[in-house]
Amino acid sequence: MDVRFIAEVSSNHKQDLGRCEQIITVAKEVGCDGVKFQLFEIERLFSQEAIRAKPDIKSKKSWELSAQFLPDLSRLAHQVGLQFLCTPFYLEAVDQLEPYVDAYKIGSYELLWLDLFRKCAATGKPLIFSTGMATLSEVEEALKAIGGYPTKEVTVLQCTSSYPAPPSEVNLKAMETLRKRLAPYSETFNLAIGYSDHTVLPGVILKAVYRYNAKLVEFHFDLDGSGEEYKVGHCWLPEQIKSVIQSVREAISADGSGEKEPSPSETHEREWRADPVDGRRPLKSIREKL
Repeated sequence: MDVRFIAEVSSNHKQDLGRCEQIITVAKEVGCDGVKFQLFEIERLFSQEAIRAKPDIKSKKSWELSAQFLPDLSRLAHQVGLQFLCTPFYLEAVDQLEPYVDAYKIGSYELLWLDLFRKCAATGKPLIFSTGMATLSEVEEALKAIGGYPTKEVTVLQCTSSYPAPPSEVNLKAMETLRKRLAPYSETFNLAIGYSDHTVLPGVILKAVYRYNAKLVEFHFDLDGSGEEYKVGHCWLPEQIKSVIQSVREAISADGSGEKEPSPSETHEREWRADPVDGRRPLKSIREKL
């Protein structure tokens, strides 16, 4: 069993480079394998009709990440041993990110925008995408759209696009469906199935890993509870997620080789087993040496 943990910073960075760098450092400290940001511009993310109908959308302009931060964030992530990922929300963002990211992530809301999939896949970099709100046929259409492109590493994440997501609607069992129905695409891609969390419930992540063999777990991450998205209720704090990641790492280390043989830590104890002649401990061959 092997699983990667990716901290999704979302808009919890407050447009502060120092805070971004601190989040990256803490993500490493809690055991993450990667950190992910989002590159969007409100005017490109939403239509003018939507902005006119919901003027408060423009207030979220303060949630945007400055593209000028990208070189520093990528450099720091790599220095501390993390992968650097980002979600592009407009086509030009793919080009802006290409020199810096180890992989692209496409969010659930962009699943139908196949031009974005093609643009990311044309780079040859690994691609991760979430499937909140999606039907199985929509997931398959996304894979078909990038079949002829250089990207071969693809991870599909089960996701529920509700913030926070009720555990009764997480539908982890859909990971089995995705794994089975998307198996034919393994001829084209090195395909993995994972889970994107919006519950902030340890048991859900643990079940995604242990029962449904998630190869990647993405979770929304905040530093201290003051991030823009933390108040919504779907973001983990460092100590919360640290204990979950530690539990998974410990469980993975417990798998062993599968061979039934004495472990190194049992070597001495073998001598203290009951002797087959008189049933007393330790073995007779050891008693005279005591």
